[in-house]
Amino acid sequence: MADDDDLSADDLAAAKQRRLEAMALAEIEGNPLMLADIEIFEMYEREGWSHERRRADLTARAQRLAGPAPSQDA
Repeated sequence: MADDDDLSADDLAAAKQRRLEAMALAEIEGNPLMLADIEIFEMYEREGWSHERRRADLTARAQRLAGPAPSQDA
């Protein structure tokens, strides 16, 4: 089922091209993406996620990896 904010075929193709270019640059710099990261971006493309939805998902993933924020009690 498509969401109203899903990307068009042209937008998806442009996003994929940008991802491939960024991956090539990262590899040149000695910092290639890990397979798990590539799979996430390929899933976004396959499912047509909007940039906003991708950003929200990546933020949520980063917050889960970071764990709870340190306590402000001092």
